[in-house]
Amino acid sequence: MRLTALRATPLRALAVILALSLPAGLLIAQEEPAPAPVEETPVPAEQPAPAEPAPSGEEPEPTPAEEAAAPRDPLEIYADLNLFGEIFDRIRAEYVDPPDEQELIRAAIQGMLTSLDPHSGYLPPADADDFREDTSGEFGGLGIEVTMEEGIVKVVSPIDDTPAAKAGVMANDLIIAIDDVQVQGLTLDDAVAKMRGPLGTSVKITIAREGVPEPLDFELTRATIAMRAVRWTMEGGEAEGEGDVAVLRLSRFSEQAFVGIEKAIKDVYEARDGVAPKGIILDLRNNPGGLVDQSVYVADAFLKQGAVVLTRGRIPEESARYDAQPDPLDAQIADVPVVVLINGGSASASEIVAGALQDHKRATLVGTRSFGKGSVQSIISLGPDGAMRLTTARYYTPNNRSIQALGITPDIEIKQVVPEEFQGRDEIIGEAGLAGHITIEGQEETSVGSSVYVPVEKAEDTQLQYAIRLINGEETNEAFPPKAE
Repeated sequence: MRLTALRATPLRALAVILALSLPAGLLIAQEEPAPAPVEETPVPAEQPAPAEPAPSGEEPEPTPAEEAAAPRDPLEIYADLNLFGEIFDRIRAEYVDPPDEQELIRAAIQGMLTSLDPHSGYLPPADADDFREDTSGEFGGLGIEVTMEEGIVKVVSPIDDTPAAKAGVMANDLIIAIDDVQVQGLTLDDAVAKMRGPLGTSVKITIAREGVPEPLDFELTRATIAMRAVRWTMEGGEAEGEGDVAVLRLSRFSEQAFVGIEKAIKDVYEARDGVAPKGIILDLRNNPGGLVDQSVYVADAFLKQGAVVLTRGRIPEESARYDAQPDPLDAQIADVPVVVLINGGSASASEIVAGALQDHKRATLVGTRSFGKGSVQSIISLGPDGAMRLTTARYYTPNNRSIQALGITPDIEIKQVVPEEFQGRDEIIGEAGLAGHITIEGQEETSVGSSVYVPVEKAEDTQLQYAIRLINGEETNEAFPPKAE
């Protein structure tokens, strides 16, 4: 992993940035820190034996592969950078309207990174801040989970121990104004952005509540809010939310992922007076991934030993093996059967967890093929100029499987009953369908779609209901429970 800092330099000396490097930052799978030196050109592990001279005494012509592998002459690289400078100067001097030079340079950087693969890219300062907030799972806000209904922001529920909950905001309240600005006409994202802000600052929200004739005003002070990464329910009983099967829904691998899983399991046992559930369903459907270290921690929650994931990069420092360790959590649930739900939207860190539990025969995978994102990105800080997201390694499951552009195949394929209006639009090819995706020589790639449809109503969720019946013994399949080889 690397941290490369771009600094202001004279345009004609732009090539100097090739030599600038600092220690590294955040690793995503879409992701764990690991310092690494920077090398401008790859160093082959073994140098090929020199070719035999031609009978005529002339050196043989290099093959196309040899030409591609040979490092370029630095003078050629500087000449290309001079070309970039010439074009930049002509745009500044002759474009029909005066351009924004900073935006031009950022667009050039973005183009350079996106030409590598679909997951590398440049993050301007605002986007870099949003990304850090997203991966941390924390932000400055009020602690309200909201949705939009008929142009009005509706409170789904206040989060415990947050400013909103302490002030008395309730589920089903309608937020009609924020700082005396009417919400009607705003998008949900705009309304949420108005409620978020720097810690310690105040915001007034005006609420309409059923049964209360006059609107209610709440003056709230923003605090650190941890986004809930995991939700759990008990299923398999006569009524929804009742039964002996614990369903853990993990929405993304932010920094809150493992603590969310740990707390959910703790809460399940407390709700059952210490009695283990009949089974655990880990729902990773449409989970886009996140931090590598969180995927390792989550997998470790179900494993007592063995590899979780292997990463291999261009230089040795970017290659690593991450192992599970015995701990009280995996000991507590060691005898509890596990089913993992995946689909076409399960990507990256989700595939690390699913692949690890499948390879170790700890869980049975149910659903449809996963997305197939088998690469790791490093988030490299550029200081006040934002950050860059750079693919630095490929990852492999414990059994040395690369899922790049192929995905994880479930042990039991169960498809959803897709409503007619969504049929034909519910499937995605995944990584293999992305232009410029990384390919692995000799490895097949998927060419058919995998559904991402998940019904809102649990009773209509074919995959979830099959997993519940499997754990309850109402369905049988040789893949459940998995048998160690």
